[in-house]
Amino acid sequence: MSRSKKVKTILLSTGLTLGLSVFITANVYAYTAGTASYTAVSGDSLFKISRVFHTTVENLMNANGLRTTSLNIGKVLKVPGDTYTVQKGDSLYLIAQKYKMPLSEISRANNIYNDRLDIGQRLAVPVPGSASIPANTQPNAEPSTTSVTPAPPVASAPVNTPAPPVASAPVVAPAADSAANAPVTKSAQAEVYSAEDLDVLSRLIMAETQGEPYQAKVAVGAVVMNRVQSGLFTDSVKGVIYQNINGYFQFTPVVNGWINKPANTDSINAAKDALNGADPTSGALWYYDDSTTNQFMLSKEVAIKIGVMVFAY
Repeated sequence: MSRSKKVKTILLSTGLTLGLSVFITANVYAYTAGTASYTAVSGDSLFKISRVFHTTVENLMNANGLRTTSLNIGKVLKVPGDTYTVQKGDSLYLIAQKYKMPLSEISRANNIYNDRLDIGQRLAVPVPGSASIPANTQPNAEPSTTSVTPAPPVASAPVNTPAPPVASAPVVAPAADSAANAPVTKSAQAEVYSAEDLDVLSRLIMAETQGEPYQAKVAVGAVVMNRVQSGLFTDSVKGVIYQNINGYFQFTPVVNGWINKPANTDSINAAKDALNGADPTSGALWYYDDSTTNQFMLSKEVAIKIGVMVFAY
């Protein structure tokens, strides 16, 4: 073979190799872009994880080839979002600021509840609107049923008849005067709820959060809304608040009658914010005060603490 032919052969081979390398790299990037990894911990469920990463249970199942909603501790899932590599001088707070999200959200996404980070550590970052995950297998997987064990009641006093709603106009916008304290909003669009929903939710918030920060009031309302949307409880605001599971009412004010007391302006505004999608808890389904000894409640994973109130998944 002549020298010129050898050079041409080498160049052609090199070009094919580089082209193949670029092709493979491009396809790997296209497959992983907008996808992060999440490792399941004790108490996790696909529903909880879907709320953290702004997606759906069905999407998580399809992307990870799951046939049921059962999860094992340590299971690594593909989730929508960014992957951030920790740099020198980073902290969870600074990373949360970088992505303009609350610290509690990035903490929950990585199950890190202190500020100890390692350089090079990879963090999953939920990004609203990034709910698409590259599909894997089993697009028609059937979810398994999920059961919920209610918390025991705190008293056995009879429940008084709830007060009637104050009006019949729908709620269409959050309170303007609460904007300065506006909590984190969900990625899902808020629905429209009735004045009866506003009334009963306001009264629950009033009964549960006297003396607590405004954000705690919104968080109580958000827990009710999370239950409404979860599929694990009833599907209405009033239904969730007055729900009795296995003989247990779910909220203390229903048991002791405080639910019947009128709400103040802050409680009404907080209820409006919650009804319109605000959620400082990032999906909590439970709350209690920090003096509780209820082991059922203490077994739940903490989402956030506001004042003396603890909100949990």
